[in-house]
Amino acid sequence: MPELPEVETTRRGIEPHLLDRAFTSIQVRETRLRHPVPETIEQLAGHRTTAVRRRGKYLIVDLDRGGSLIIHLGMSGSLRIAGEGDELRKHDHVIFGLPGGLQLRYHDPRRFGLVLHVAAGDPLEHPLLRSLGPEPLSDAFDASVLHAACRRRSAPIKQVIMDASVVVGVGNIYASESLFHAGIRPRTAARRVSRPRLDRLVEAIRKVLAASIEQGGTTLRDFVNSDGEPGYFRQKLYVYERAGDPCRNCGAPIRHAVLGQRATYWCANCQR
Repeated sequence: MPELPEVETTRRGIEPHLLDRAFTSIQVRETRLRHPVPETIEQLAGHRTTAVRRRGKYLIVDLDRGGSLIIHLGMSGSLRIAGEGDELRKHDHVIFGLPGGLQLRYHDPRRFGLVLHVAAGDPLEHPLLRSLGPEPLSDAFDASVLHAACRRRSAPIKQVIMDASVVVGVGNIYASESLFHAGIRPRTAARRVSRPRLDRLVEAIRKVLAASIEQGGTTLRDFVNSDGEPGYFRQKLYVYERAGDPCRNCGAPIRHAVLGQRATYWCANCQR
C-alpha cells in the first residue's frame, strides 16, 4: 500500500504539471472504486488547479471553482503523467487531460482507492479526513502528543503509532523501521514506553519518513512515482521484509511475527 512518503512523492511529482493549469478534459473509464467516482468529476473540465496538498495518505487538488478533488491510492493505485498518445492500460480508471498534450492518469488494479469531488466547503472537514491526527513531519506532532496517546493504552506501541487518529501516515513499513531506530520492540505495551523513549521514537519517525521521501518512496510490489519510476528507499530498510537476514547494526537475525494482522519485523538485540 502506498504510504505517506509514496503519496508525498506523488504529490511533488504531479504538482508542477497541475498547478495554475486547467483540466482540458476528464474521462472516467471505471466508476467502481472504493467509493463510486461521482458523475460531477467529468464536469470539472476547464477548472484550474490552485493547490495540490496532502493530508495523511490523501491528496487534495483544490480548484478555482467547483471545490476540490480528494484522491486516495488505495492498495495499489498510482497517479502518472503520460502523453495523450501513450497507450492506455487496462486499469487506468480516470484520465485528466492537461495542457501541452499531457494526461494525469489514475491507475488502480485492485480498485481500493478513490477519486471524489467535494463541491463546496473545506475538504479537510470531509468525513474521511475530519478525524485524522497530526502530520508526523509537522510541529503538531511531538513526544507530548504521543505520550498522551500512550499513557493509558496497553496496546502494542506499533499499533498505536499506526493509528491515524494518533498520527497520520505511519504505515506498516515505516512503523517497523522507526521502532528499530528508536530501539523499541513493536510488542511493547504503549503505556510502558517511557517519555525519553517516546522522544526518540518521534525523532525516528520524522527521520525515517523524511529519508524515504528524499529517496522517492519504497518499492515493495506496486508503487511507482508520477513518472512511472520506482522508489529506492527499500535499499535502506533495516528490518522490514528482512526476516532471517543479519541486522545491519549487530548481525543478529531479524525476527518476524504477525501483530494486529500485519507483518512485523524487529531485532531482538537492538530493540528492547
